[in-house]
Amino acid sequence: MNEYLHINPSVAAALESNRPIVALESTIISHGMPYPKNVETALLVEQIVRQNGAIPATIGVMNGKCVVGMTNEEIETFGKASDVWKVSLRDLPYVVSQKCMGATTVAATMRIASMAGIKIFVTGGIGGVHRGAETTMDISADLTEMAQTNVAVVSAGVKSILDIGLTLEYLETLGIPVVTFGSDSFPSFYSRESGHCSPLRMDSEKEIAEMLSAKWSMGLNGSVLIANPISPDDAIDPQVMEKYIQAALAAAAAAGITGKEVTPFLLKYIADHTKGGSLEANIALICSNAALGSRISFGV
Repeated sequence: MNEYLHINPSVAAALESNRPIVALESTIISHGMPYPKNVETALLVEQIVRQNGAIPATIGVMNGKCVVGMTNEEIETFGKASDVWKVSLRDLPYVVSQKCMGATTVAATMRIASMAGIKIFVTGGIGGVHRGAETTMDISADLTEMAQTNVAVVSAGVKSILDIGLTLEYLETLGIPVVTFGSDSFPSFYSRESGHCSPLRMDSEKEIAEMLSAKWSMGLNGSVLIANPISPDDAIDPQVMEKYIQAALAAAAAAGITGKEVTPFLLKYIADHTKGGSLEANIALICSNAALGSRISFGV
């Protein structure tokens, strides 16, 4: 696998000395936010990881390599370019072999992090079972990747544009533990509550790290979803957000948006119609997740 990996020297040194490392995705740079907010956010998240004592490793695909630990210049390039692939697992061999630029989703970032030996991954929210999946069968590869890859995921829950209840059911079917940090309620990305109880609750980073160690030491492969509710000051009322989501879904259907273009379309629509409110909430929750993930990484 080393033939297809390029590990940043700072990340390689941290791996060699067993220092805490936090993997970060690149889809948020190329497909989640407009420039320059995307680059500013990516660099801010890396700074928060460092402030909490861990080493950030932003992951993407460039020049036929899976890059583990993108430089500031590479992040800037991803933020400005308009031809960056949104890379999930099915796309990874094509994008690597064709030497395209690729921004990795949760699933692809997890796989590359695992190849490099990184155990903690921070993102905004995971993909899951899309609304209407009973007819479209649109279920994110994030979930099946979580069933087999030993990388824990820290997020603000499941993206609220999805069917959160069905996603939680599918996570249970796949045997993926779901723990919410400091709350009995499972969050819904922009909001602290989703209307669903969290399967598990833990109140300290040490507890979570011990759970991860126990799971993997027992040979139980796969991820753990660590849901970190957005702070009350940054949260958006779930009923208000649901109105924007329904409007976004209707707009996507009217425009014939399908497949991997759905999520970026919905997020942009919501950001535009909340006058940037959802974007600011998105940035706040990612920063909070980065701090929590960094603290957990010390115990893994």
